[in-house]
Amino acid sequence: MTTRLSRWIVSALLRRISGGSLVVVEGDQRRVHGSGAPIATVHVRSSQLWPMLLRGSRGLAEGFAHGLWDSPDLVELVGLAARNADGLDRLRERLTPVRWPLQRTATLLRPNTRRRARHDIAAHYDLGSELFARMLDPTMSYSCAFFQRREMSLEQAQAAKLERICEKLELGPRDRVIELGSGWGAFALYAARTRRCHVTTATISRDQHEHVLEQVRRAGLEGTVTVLLEDYRDLRGRFDKLVSIEMIEAVGWRQFGTFFATCSELLATDGAMLLQAITIDDRAFEVEKASRSFMNTCIFPGGCLPSLAVITRELARRTDMRVAGLEDLTPHYVETLRRWRANVTANAGALAELGYNKRFRRIWTLYLAYCQAGFAERRIRDLQLLLTKPRSRLTSGERPGNGGGIGPHDLPLSA
Repeated sequence: MTTRLSRWIVSALLRRISGGSLVVVEGDQRRVHGSGAPIATVHVRSSQLWPMLLRGSRGLAEGFAHGLWDSPDLVELVGLAARNADGLDRLRERLTPVRWPLQRTATLLRPNTRRRARHDIAAHYDLGSELFARMLDPTMSYSCAFFQRREMSLEQAQAAKLERICEKLELGPRDRVIELGSGWGAFALYAARTRRCHVTTATISRDQHEHVLEQVRRAGLEGTVTVLLEDYRDLRGRFDKLVSIEMIEAVGWRQFGTFFATCSELLATDGAMLLQAITIDDRAFEVEKASRSFMNTCIFPGGCLPSLAVITRELARRTDMRVAGLEDLTPHYVETLRRWRANVTANAGALAELGYNKRFRRIWTLYLAYCQAGFAERRIRDLQLLLTKPRSRLTSGERPGNGGGIGPHDLPLSA
């Protein structure tokens, strides 16, 4: 009875599809919800899936991990869901007053302490460098690349992204640079090598910290790159330039103001900051921050995507910085994720030998497809913001295609 009721509830929701078609195949039955293109197909392998789907994206992901459903095109399937998300958002928005007390209680019970932050970061970034080495390019860049030409390799496109950041900040040998969120050291190493500036880079991931230290030693840059195992809230000093590449998504929505206030305090009065951030639509922010989704529980525990409105609001409230340039890299992330997903698929056997079991690989494949579809449908975006202090004399934000907007070669790439 639970299964039949769950199937009926989910089917009623699916009948609301208006942008495209969903074909549901279960045994010898085939149901079509919606009409027209695009057409996505899901194969239900077990009726155990239906009760799980009442838990939203978390149930969907758990069902996929256990092989209860499949699709010939995960990106098309998630993209169809993203196209039809507005109606669900409106329903969730109406329920926000009811959910808000529960959200506040959860906030008090799970404060974003430094220990909690380290735990959440370790849950994603300390899964083993072998995983990321097989998914990413040789620079180990875990952020959106920049494809100046469609035929560029992933490594070339990541180098183009790093060069773009250095150009926007007009980095030079005299600059003291602080980076919040080291990743695996791609930016720190690139900036030190090509601009001869001193870079201090900070992370709270032990795996990343050890990896970057080793890379700095191998490159002979010990005197140029300083690697810290510290929470951004504990950093001290004054720097000429600050870089944060897709790190803000991990600080949590309660800490956005603290994040920007800290960045402002770390910068000299003529300093500048390059922020690369994955953002969510302004209209969906309040709904998303209150939700417990597949992404912020299974993939990035405690994470929350800011909206552009939230970023500009917190900048105005907590800093004296202004937005000098903004560039939308979203089309490039679609291609970046397509290539990461292809790498994971190509290395499935090697990952299995390393101990990443089938359930993990399926979850990871769904995560990458989930993000690719989100960017392709513009449910989420990737932005580079050039932020300057009052006495900054940077001119790069005034040049089209270099922080002042999408350049002429920033063409949409395939989904």
